[in-house]
Amino acid sequence: MVMGFIDAHHKDLGIEPICRELAVAPSSWHEHAARLADASKRSARAQRDDVLRAQIERAHTASFGLYGTRKIWHQLRREGTKVAKCTVERLMRAMGLAGIRRGKKTITTVSNPKVLCPLDKVNRAFKVTRPNALWVVDFTYVHTWAGFVYVAFVIDAFARASLAGRSAPAPRPASCSMRWSRRSMPGGPARRTG
Repeated sequence: MVMGFIDAHHKDLGIEPICRELAVAPSSWHEHAARLADASKRSARAQRDDVLRAQIERAHTASFGLYGTRKIWHQLRREGTKVAKCTVERLMRAMGLAGIRRGKKTITTVSNPKVLCPLDKVNRAFKVTRPNALWVVDFTYVHTWAGFVYVAFVIDAFARASLAGRSAPAPRPASCSMRWSRRSMPGGPARRTG
């Protein structure tokens, strides 16, 4: 990052004044410039990374972009290239390559930054002294073989027991509407029907 800054501004400001302000030895920049000009002066790791990048790119293209790090690593080993799996992961990440992931990506939360968040009416104090004084609602999803199932629960904070629950194959409010299983009790929270 520092060397990139010096590369960008050394023609306008000069190498020594920039190095003096950044507390970098001018010889470090000259060594960096020599490595950029002559690839044989680069470190052994950098030279090997260049060779591996070409092999990874070839294997990834041959798989039509389907192979991820694990399969690329196995493919390179089958071809006789000795390389660590973490090296393949690092280089593929740097190259912006990734394999295809099975299944579709599930979007669980679509937030609207323009809408204000509801206030925390209990100030994160979930300790209650009697039943039905505080109910907590949780809406989550569970991955099954058939796909995702969305589940909503109403939990009594005193009893730590589920009062009601509903599951649905899609996160639509109409499909997850609940009728509470508890009857109206004096002093209990407001009830919702429908």
